[in-house]
Amino acid sequence: MNAGVTSERVYDALKARLLSGGVLPGERLEPGAFAEMLGSSVTPVRDALHRLAGERIVEMRPAEGFQLPFVTEPGLRDLLTWNFELLRFALRRSPRRSTGHESITEVGDYGDGIRRLFGLIAARPGNAELDRQVEAASDRLASARVAEFRIMPDPEGDLAGLVAAFAEGGSSSARSIAAYHRHRISLVPAIVQAMYRPA
Repeated sequence: MNAGVTSERVYDALKARLLSGGVLPGERLEPGAFAEMLGSSVTPVRDALHRLAGERIVEMRPAEGFQLPFVTEPGLRDLLTWNFELLRFALRRSPRRSTGHESITEVGDYGDGIRRLFGLIAARPGNAELDRQVEAASDRLASARVAEFRIMPDPEGDLAGLVAAFAEGGSSSARSIAAYHRHRISLVPAIVQAMYRPA
């Protein structure tokens, strides 16, 4: 296996682990421990951590190494508001009719479904920068979505409602996206608490 393939494998596996909610906010990230877990040397793990720091998924502190960022209520509210503004921008610039290639009938888990739906909304205007910004926001919200799944009474029902509104299109999509974000912002204190509790 060449170095490029190894680096991408380590990056993908490490990113998936950090976004899964299995590592708590503020936790130190030891390259040696991850290297052993992933069956690699330390160098590709360090490279992946630097790359993830550039994506603001990981923080690097001088003399302290790498860690997951702490999550605060104001910070999570700001990120949810930013995500909403991006999606509202996308909806306003979307074509009136579906392209016919948009489907989210098969989703994995709740977080995967939200990510895919928001990715479809971002893709419709055909703006690559918008796609990247929504994807980056989804990365940074992934652990929060794991936590909200744990505390909400019917997260799958919420996702199904969003998917149905997207399929209907028009103002229904905009209303459902706004309602989703209002609800999540109201849950921020409980989501943050859940993020600091091991699953």
